[in-house]
Amino acid sequence: MEKVYIIGHKYPDTDSVCGAISLSYLKNRLGMNTEPRVLGIINPETAFALNYFNIEAPRYLNDVKVQLKDVNYNKNYIINENSPIIDAFNFMNKNAITGMALVDDDKKLKGYVSLKEIASDMICNESLKVSTSFDNLLDILEASSYIKFDDYIEGYAHAATFDDETFIKNQRIDEETILIVGFRESIIRHAISAKVKLIILVKDNKLTPEMRKEIKKNHINVISTPRSSFKIARVLCLANPIRSIKRGNDPITFNSNDYLTDFEEATAKLKHTNYPIINNKNICLGMLRTIDAHEISKKKVILVDHNMLGQSVDGLYEAEILEIIDHHNIGDINTSMPINFRNMSVGSVNTIIYYLFKENNIKIPKDIAGIMLSGIISDTLLLQSPTTTMKDKMVASDLAGIAKLDLKQYGIQLLESGVSIEGLTANEIIYKDCKTYKVGESTIAIAQVFTTDINIFKPRFDEIIEELNRIQNNLGYKMITLFITNFLTNNSNVLFSDNSKKTLELAYGIEDIKQGELIKKVVSRKKQIVPYIMSVLER
Repeated sequence: MEKVYIIGHKYPDTDSVCGAISLSYLKNRLGMNTEPRVLGIINPETAFALNYFNIEAPRYLNDVKVQLKDVNYNKNYIINENSPIIDAFNFMNKNAITGMALVDDDKKLKGYVSLKEIASDMICNESLKVSTSFDNLLDILEASSYIKFDDYIEGYAHAATFDDETFIKNQRIDEETILIVGFRESIIRHAISAKVKLIILVKDNKLTPEMRKEIKKNHINVISTPRSSFKIARVLCLANPIRSIKRGNDPITFNSNDYLTDFEEATAKLKHTNYPIINNKNICLGMLRTIDAHEISKKKVILVDHNMLGQSVDGLYEAEILEIIDHHNIGDINTSMPINFRNMSVGSVNTIIYYLFKENNIKIPKDIAGIMLSGIISDTLLLQSPTTTMKDKMVASDLAGIAKLDLKQYGIQLLESGVSIEGLTANEIIYKDCKTYKVGESTIAIAQVFTTDINIFKPRFDEIIEELNRIQNNLGYKMITLFITNFLTNNSNVLFSDNSKKTLELAYGIEDIKQGELIKKVVSRKKQIVPYIMSVLER
C-alpha cells in the first residue's frame, strides 16, 4: 500500500506536530498507510510534549517533488557485463529499447551499450577473435555434444574452407586457434597435433574413438553443433561478453533521488534516449527512456493545521493532496480533484481530530490523548486565547481524563517549557513560529513567541529588529513582525521591520508606534493580529 505523508506547516508548532501524529494514528487504524512528518526543527515546547508521553518525533520531510524513483521507468533493465552479446541484443530487441546498462555481479554500473554499437561491432569488426566462457559457446552454437577442458575460451576462429592440402600447408594454426571444420580427418589430426584451443564440428559431425583419445590426451576442447560453417562464423563472436563491444563515452547517469524536473532539463540538452538510473551505492536500478518520463506516481499528502501554499511543503503541486484538516481561514491551495476538506472554527486542529476519532468510533490511547491535549493547550494558551471555543474546552477536559492529567498543572508546565530563548539566535527566535500570508502579489510574515516575562527579551530588542530588517530585505516581504505574547497577562509587545511601522499604527490605532510597544489584550495571531493587519493592507 502506497505511503501517505501527513504534514503540518513550516516552522512547526505543537498543535501542527501533535495533530500530524494523532491523525496518522487514526488513519492507520482505519486501514491507510500513513506517516507523520515535520517541515522544520521541533521547538522545545513540542519536544517537551513528545518526551512527556514517550512518543518519537516525526522525521523531517524536505519536499514532495517528483523524483526519478517515482517514475515508472524500466526497472531491472540491466545485463551482466559477462553475458554474451547475443543475449543483450535479444533483450533489447524483445523490449523495444535501444540501449542497456552493463553491471557487474553486484549490480554496480560498469557501462552502457546501444544497439547501434552492437550493429557497428558486428558489421565493422573484421576480427574473428573469441573471448568468452565455454558455456556461452555451448548456448550460442546449440551444442549437441562437447568435450570440455577449459571454462574460458580465448582465441581466433578459422574455418577449414580450403582443400586439406592447401589448408595444412598455408593456414597457420596453434594453441590460440578455434577451428571450424566438418569431418575432415587430416585437418582434424593436424589440429590435434597443433594443440588448438577448440575444435567446432559442424553439422553434428562426430569424432572417431581414436581421435577422441588423442583429443583428451592433448586437452583440446570440442563442440559439435548442428549449424553450418557459415552460420557458425556469423554468430560465433556474438558469444563474446557484452563488455567487449567498443563503446563511446562513459554513460550519463541519474540518481533515483534526482528530481524529475532536473532530469527533464538536463536531457533536453543531452538529446540521448536512454539513461541508467543508479542509487547512492552506484547500483544500477534500470533504464529510463525520455518518452517514459511522464509516467509518474505522485507522492500523496494530507495537510494538517494549514491550507496555504507558502506555509506548506516545497513541491506541493507536484504531489497529490488527499485531504486537509485545518482551523484557519481558507487559503490559496488548489486541487485538480475534489478532496475531503475539514475546516472548523475552533482553537486547535487537535479539537477537530478528536471529533474524527469519535465519528469513526476509534478509541483514543492515553499517549495520543496526551499529545492532542498538548496541541490544544499550546494553540489556545491553556484555553485563555480568544480563539478558544466551548468545543475546545470540552475536548480538552475529556482528553485530560483519558491521559490522566491535571489540565492546568500540565498546561503551565508545557507552556513554560517553550518560553526560554537562551542560546537562540535572533533568527531562531523569529522563526520559532513564523507564518507567511499572501496579500495580492505581496507576502507578509508574522512571527509570534510566548513568554512569562518580557524582560527576558528586552536586552535583545536591537538584535531582533536588525534581523527582522535583514529578513525583509533578503526575502522581499511587504512587512515582517514579531509579537512577543505573555500568556499570563494576555498582552503582547511587538517588534517590526522598518517598512511595517505605518501598517501597525493603522491596524491598532497607535500614533507613532515604538519598537517593543505593548498592545494590551492581543494574544491570538489568528483573530487579533492577522485580520487587523490584513484589513489595512487590503484597503
